[in-house]
Amino acid sequence: METKIALFKGRRIRKALHNKEWWFVIADIVEVLTDSVQVGGYIKDMRRRDPELNKGWGQIATPLSIQTEGGVQQLNCANTERITI
Repeated sequence: METKIALFKGRRIRKALHNKEWWFVIADIVEVLTDSVQVGGYIKDMRRRDPELNKGWGQIATPLSIQTEGGVQQLNCANTERITI
């Protein structure tokens, strides 16, 4: 699987080519859009506050192998179709 970096507002968003389309790391997108320093907590709070989001999370987020500073990790990703839901 090919992994690259995209830039949005001058910030890095990790992405991976999966099934011939680009998938983006959800935590990176949330960090750029919210300037949150605790992205994991922010996403948990979003899911807790929005029962529909929480119920459909498995259809939005797909764990993919992404290269990180600590090595390859499974990170929740979404394609552009799932991000706009």
